[in-house]
Amino acid sequence: MIKLENVTKIYPGTPSPAVDSLSFTVPTGEICTIVGPSGCGKTTTMKMVNRLIEPTDGDIYVLDERGETRNVLEMDPILLRRSIGYIIQQIGLFPHRTILQNIGTVPELLGWDEARIRRRAEELLEMMNMPLEFLDRYPHELSGGQRQRIGVARGMATDPPVMLMDEPFGAVDPINRNILQNEFLRLQQEIKKTVLFVTHDIDEAIKMGDRICILNVGGILEQFDSPANILAHPTNEFVEDFVGADRALKRLNLVRVDEVMDAHPPLLQATQSVEQAVGFMHEQGLKFVYVIDADRTLKGYARLRDLKGKTGWVDEFVEPAATTILVGTNLKDALSEMLVVDYASVCVVDAHNRVRGLVNTDMIHEAVVESTAAAGEVGEE
Repeated sequence: MIKLENVTKIYPGTPSPAVDSLSFTVPTGEICTIVGPSGCGKTTTMKMVNRLIEPTDGDIYVLDERGETRNVLEMDPILLRRSIGYIIQQIGLFPHRTILQNIGTVPELLGWDEARIRRRAEELLEMMNMPLEFLDRYPHELSGGQRQRIGVARGMATDPPVMLMDEPFGAVDPINRNILQNEFLRLQQEIKKTVLFVTHDIDEAIKMGDRICILNVGGILEQFDSPANILAHPTNEFVEDFVGADRALKRLNLVRVDEVMDAHPPLLQATQSVEQAVGFMHEQGLKFVYVIDADRTLKGYARLRDLKGKTGWVDEFVEPAATTILVGTNLKDALSEMLVVDYASVCVVDAHNRVRGLVNTDMIHEAVVESTAAAGEVGEE
């Protein structure tokens, strides 16, 4: 839990507050994204939680590792910072230290022994799906996306209940940013941290946040709500303009492919005969069908035109799928991927590449229509 009560910050020599009587609560295990224009105080707000910036007035509470509510202003600031994960845009890895030493920075300060630090570092790299040999490398030997993953791992090193993330994926290219966002959301399902996540991008705020805090210049709170409610019911003209006119499309961030997909799509077994496959495709009125093996692992797809007049087995004619959609992906990312490869339908797979369903553009269009209609109905009540 993170709770701000009437928090104000006035910098010396400035007539107006950077943050003005700000109050909101982030429930335990949720991500709250803070978004707003330049000068709205979003980073100042975040840094007051771990007292890198001292508030002028108000109180800030966090739930510590023992489950106790603590006023951060009554805590030793050094111990406070060591108990909160902190992840920034430019990663902040020490270039002269190995990845193991970087991850172990705070554990070392807390007196952990070398064996415990290594065990924890190995656990974190496995969580990030990174090879353990990276532990002995230096930051310059990793790509930008890999370094950012290490930055996240370092912030999680002591398993802190609270994490602060200041535009953590802002310095990487759009493709890697999307991958990192999805990886962190997957990870959050397991670790359930309480997170303050600063961003300047409303799309990222909608995608990443369980709740969104929209600030105006001077740290004035304009709306604090769930992404769905902000998209459906912006409280004022500022929020409406900030969110943008394409609110229906932004709602695609809130719907997962597994909520709309066909969980029982027509599929071919790789071991089926070509004759069986052609008959099946004629019955279903299909020009191509995805192909799986005995445990539903995706092999690719087969086209009717390639099978007609042939003999043998389906797996002899399988073409590799250009893309798949991971279960749990939101519809916005799914649609983007489908447009890149020009596919009207794509297989939804799990982490082991086993087929869970199929999603197509008609399903996504229907989801947009239903979401827009539902928002309109609620607004009329």
